[in-house]
Amino acid sequence: MGEEVAYFTNTETGYVPAKLGQRSSQVKPLRIIQFVVQEVIPDVLKFIVCLIPLIVNGLIGLILPFKKKSIVGQTALVTGGGNGLGRALCLRLAKEGCNVAVVDIDMVGAQRTVADVRKLGVKSEAFLADIANYEEVEKLRLAVEAALGPVDILVNNAGLLAILSITEGKPSDLERILNVNLLSHFWTIRAFKPGMVNRRRGHIVGIASIAAHFPVGRFIPYTVTKYGVRALMESLNSELRMDGLHEELHTTCVYPALIATRQQFMDLLDKLNFLHRFYVFTPEQVANEVVKGIRVNKREVFVPSILANLCKQFENLPSGLRQLVLCTMLRGKLPSLNPKQS
Repeated sequence: MGEEVAYFTNTETGYVPAKLGQRSSQVKPLRIIQFVVQEVIPDVLKFIVCLIPLIVNGLIGLILPFKKKSIVGQTALVTGGGNGLGRALCLRLAKEGCNVAVVDIDMVGAQRTVADVRKLGVKSEAFLADIANYEEVEKLRLAVEAALGPVDILVNNAGLLAILSITEGKPSDLERILNVNLLSHFWTIRAFKPGMVNRRRGHIVGIASIAAHFPVGRFIPYTVTKYGVRALMESLNSELRMDGLHEELHTTCVYPALIATRQQFMDLLDKLNFLHRFYVFTPEQVANEVVKGIRVNKREVFVPSILANLCKQFENLPSGLRQLVLCTMLRGKLPSLNPKQS
């Protein structure tokens, strides 16, 4: 465990105002010119020089296909690997030659996945763990390393998809969604990233959702966690670059549209008349795109891929226009499934 962050507490000195707040509000033209010459211009020149190789690599990428890396013999860990997308990811990674650690709180499903993975000629073990608990994740790391070796590919897939708003469900329901869907990513990355850094090899995958770009009411806790996963993966990617590790450690954030997973959830979507208006992907289709993205070190994977451009454009629209787009897509307002609590 790391040391406590000192400035979290103020028991000794109390709150001390920052001296920066005491600066004079008077504008000093000479100081501004000095700042521009000494700080801004050098940064702009550096940016232009560094931009050149990026443009060249981008043009090359338009002509030549991305080089695929081999992941044969690597150990992949998939949370929520017992069912749905997690199971499909385990099987798809096994087809690439990965040994697979299947992590789930559903051991029956996890063991079923392990049995099918082993049929593909690779090693696999099932692990029972509550990934929302940091101590359990640390124990999980030791168990996986003892059974299969160090983890090279970490896939944070486990998640709870509940149609709940802020005032619906019990407080413990909301807390559980936040912990499983987002906080668990912190715990697994905290546990497995140091080993990747030491070996100078690793790939971390976060399964977000298209909801991280298209926020819709009635799914607020879920949507918040997926926005969080998006921010986490972006920030992690940035930090790896700061540490000079971006050539050895890679990240991929996945933004899938609707996936056919739990039947109960599909029934709820059908009740909301969603299934008649949107294409629903199979777990196998999404898993195939995810693994393809891993092999070319793709930072973002959208399923379908056309959503990449749509999402970027949608976020640039004025607020009123964004709401109009969502309302048109949903053909009106989504009814609350918990009217007594809304």
